[in-house]
Amino acid sequence: MTGSGVYVYAIVPAGAAIPSGTTGVGSPPAPLRPVRDGKLTAVVSDAPGQLRARRRDLLAHQDVLLRLSDGGPVLPMRFGAVAPDEESVRAQLAGSQSEHLATLRNLDGAVEINLKAFPAQDALAAVVAEEKNVRRLREAVRRRPDYEANVRLGEAVAAALSRRAAEAGKKLLHRLTPLARAAAAGPEVHGCALNVSFLVDRSGSDAFRAVVRSFADGHREHVDLRVAGPLPCYSFVPSHGRRASVAGV
Repeated sequence: MTGSGVYVYAIVPAGAAIPSGTTGVGSPPAPLRPVRDGKLTAVVSDAPGQLRARRRDLLAHQDVLLRLSDGGPVLPMRFGAVAPDEESVRAQLAGSQSEHLATLRNLDGAVEINLKAFPAQDALAAVVAEEKNVRRLREAVRRRPDYEANVRLGEAVAAALSRRAAEAGKKLLHRLTPLARAAAAGPEVHGCALNVSFLVDRSGSDAFRAVVRSFADGHREHVDLRVAGPLPCYSFVPSHGRRASVAGV
């Protein structure tokens, strides 16, 4: 991505402080500044002449968002949001003032936690013990080993592992949704049985993660759970194309 202009990190309530020492994308890192209109402030910097999704810049972008969220609600922008100039930023703030203020109220005091459920690793023994079809196919392979029988066995094991992960993920989802303000289904991830983000009270995030850890410990032969967060609340900003919903995730 090439260009110049104003790089936009986030929208926050007017008067929100930019944490001291926080810098943005670019080399050298660009200093941050506020652009205000009405009750909103956009946190911006000069955009680099050459902006690419390099690790250093991706981490700098996320660091800005996390530092801002320590001080209050943050409407996060995706990496690479560049406006032509500050007047364009002010115009956007003015045109969406009500929507942005409503989103900030919804996100106040909350963080995002993402949960992904994958098939359990090293669970073959449990699958053989608990899945009749797998046991039957394994016995068939032992009696008459051939290529097609091995393929059928491998497919049956993979299907059983995926189904067990999905079932465990749904059980956990039912436990977690009452602990969250909202939940939003994430995009499909290869090999992932469940990908859901939760909007959780910041004060309850440790307890939320503890429930996940406890469930993971008790279901090691069914699912491999991967938790990320606290994260910027991307999944709960309607303008990013995802609507938050607890029911029907």
